[in-house]
Amino acid sequence: MTDYFQGNFPLQSVPLTKSVVKSHAHTEEESGKLAATIAEAASDRKAGEILLLKVAEVSYLADYFVMMTGYSRVQVRAIAQAIEGKVETELQRRPIRTEGKVEGSWVLQDYGDVIVHIMMPKEREFYNLEAFWIHAERISLPESDEGEGKPT
Repeated sequence: MTDYFQGNFPLQSVPLTKSVVKSHAHTEEESGKLAATIAEAASDRKAGEILLLKVAEVSYLADYFVMMTGYSRVQVRAIAQAIEGKVETELQRRPIRTEGKVEGSWVLQDYGDVIVHIMMPKEREFYNLEAFWIHAERISLPESDEGEGKPT
């Protein structure tokens, strides 16, 4: 057996795969808008310590990480749901994958160019992702205007 792989494998499979991946690329502006929309949805659900990190220069995983704290499993799930709803409504995007919703202590939402971490205080303190991504640029978030003239 000189040929281990016998069969008719299409020679174009690699280039086709590459072109599919490229078609899902988002501009830095689109990624930034997505990250800001996520942070706003989290703020609307009273997430604590929302941190927006621009990791594009220090990681190939994503352009932005958005980290926040939920103070109960119910709140963590509610924040995740609010993010999904707002992003789908405003930007017509859904996460590629979501992990941890059942447990509710740490929900991860992967939008490709933006990765969201919604953690309970204990998990956030223990894993300390902020320290791991210390070289990432921290993006300032506008202060929430707690109900001042917001339409309901």
